[in-house]
Amino acid sequence: MAESMQGLKRTARCAEFTTEDIGKTVTAMGWVQKSRNKGSLVFTDVRDRSGIVQVIFEEDICGTEVFEKAGSLHSEYCIAVTGVIRSRGKDVNTELATGAIEIEAKDLRILSQSATLPFPIEAETKTREELRLKYRYLDLRRAPLQRNIALRSKLTISVRNYLAENGFLEIETPTLIKSTPEGARDYLVPSRVHQGEFYALPQSPQLLKQLLMVSGFDRYFQLARCYRDEDLRADRQPEFTQIDMELSFADIDDVIAVNEGLIKRMFKEVIGVDVKLPLRRMDWKTAMDVYGSDKPDLRFDLPIKDISDVVRGTEFAVFKSALDNNGVVRGICVPGEGHMPRKKIDALVDVAKYYGGKGLAYLCVNCGENGAHKCSFAKFMTPEELDKIVEAMGAKEGDLLVFAADKLSTVRNVMGNVRLEIGKQLDLIDKNAWEFLWVTEFPLLEWSEEENRFMAMHHPFTAPMDEDWQYIDSDPGRVRAKAYDIVLNGTELGGGSVRIHQADVQEKMLEVLGFTPEVANEQFGFLLEAFKYGVPPHAGLAYGLDRVAMWMAGADSIRDVMAFPKLKDASDAMMGAPDKVDDKQLTELGILIDPEVLKAQNEANKED
Repeated sequence: MAESMQGLKRTARCAEFTTEDIGKTVTAMGWVQKSRNKGSLVFTDVRDRSGIVQVIFEEDICGTEVFEKAGSLHSEYCIAVTGVIRSRGKDVNTELATGAIEIEAKDLRILSQSATLPFPIEAETKTREELRLKYRYLDLRRAPLQRNIALRSKLTISVRNYLAENGFLEIETPTLIKSTPEGARDYLVPSRVHQGEFYALPQSPQLLKQLLMVSGFDRYFQLARCYRDEDLRADRQPEFTQIDMELSFADIDDVIAVNEGLIKRMFKEVIGVDVKLPLRRMDWKTAMDVYGSDKPDLRFDLPIKDISDVVRGTEFAVFKSALDNNGVVRGICVPGEGHMPRKKIDALVDVAKYYGGKGLAYLCVNCGENGAHKCSFAKFMTPEELDKIVEAMGAKEGDLLVFAADKLSTVRNVMGNVRLEIGKQLDLIDKNAWEFLWVTEFPLLEWSEEENRFMAMHHPFTAPMDEDWQYIDSDPGRVRAKAYDIVLNGTELGGGSVRIHQADVQEKMLEVLGFTPEVANEQFGFLLEAFKYGVPPHAGLAYGLDRVAMWMAGADSIRDVMAFPKLKDASDAMMGAPDKVDDKQLTELGILIDPEVLKAQNEANKED
């Protein structure tokens, strides 16, 4: 039977007791991690979010009633123990912060009992994630997740303190807003008062924070909840949190300077990592050409090199066909791996095919008979032509060269991912490194084959580079953006841009994106109207708070740093959401569910 804690007050958390408390009478409260009945003694480990303290029950000291109660304890009973801190002498448990002491119990109250657990509460667990998420409140009792959530809290406090010290105001923006196009699908919320009309949950506070700049709040930030109806992966959830900020009268260097200070502060305060400033910068084209990615992992080298001009005119059909169709030939030199087993090379070929390539050509420098090059395309080239390739790649005897030939976008994607696979296979990635990078000068627009039009690479409110705006009509794809991403170890932590603050430029941008004046006014009329009343130049940036916390915690997924995450299908296994609602609620909202349409959509979702 559960007992009251009336008259008791917790002295400290379990792991906060030290050898300085020896001889003191204390009260500890928490959950039973494990209890061992040795007949004349009962040893119980009591756990809270700080850690574990050992409690020992001896009948001669605590009395028969308390001792018998102690003998009934099971895992996850919630208890309160009063007793005296004593030394464990030579019997120190070095794995516990409290391993040098224990509580000699005088009294015990069982505050609540626990049913049989669906899985054990252990730091390292083999329980499948679906079950753990169903009982997330139990999963969160595990020490690694408790540490992660505490780390996340420490992170948010660090961010708030730094930004407040630097003149930012924390301002909340609405979560029921107007649906606007571009980007991921919106989560829609039907309105009961305005039948047949819908709010959208914000994918970001982008337009609202720009309006705050129009309002004169020159430095804004918010830990903003955002919602996107998109397919999930390890670092993506349907609802997530952004460290969101906007600055007036600021350019790229101003935003980077403020955020480098923030990065240095939060990594030092939260996990003790000293980030060296200034951070490296790299323009988007260089990142794509040299690393095949706009978020390159710089913890290892292996640059990609272009040998298109070197192999132009050769008879190797793969290279020739790519170059005749305005494509490129690019390769990676892998030092000392010329004798890599064919099985491993084939694995790299599979990676290339998975990412859209036709395969990989390879050359092992001086690894063949009589010191010749061992090469998958040797019969199509002269030894002199092969030597020119080796020279262009900067390769030495014993090196492995791998090549892809196709259109530029395909080769970038293929070689970028092959590079990462090589880094993993050869264990080239320093797991203790923190390689930050600013990627700048993104294209303003990207062509969508599916939409048959240009789309904004970031969003429609990103400012163009001044010197490139002249090409917006004649060559839109040539226009670069005043955009920047912050990258850590091959992961994009956040991104931002200088915003368009001129009404005519904003209207032209929407026109290029395919919006008629009528549609532009319907979707963004409130912003365009605001732009008539003196708009300051402004710029901003948003981090994925969950991603930052994930890296700091060394977790594999952002689910490990979120209290109540969703499954990969965006469902909540614990609450059973999403779920059906009763007909009365639907009627009030003016919504009718068509069973045939619903069936067809469910079938389509299964196929996806």
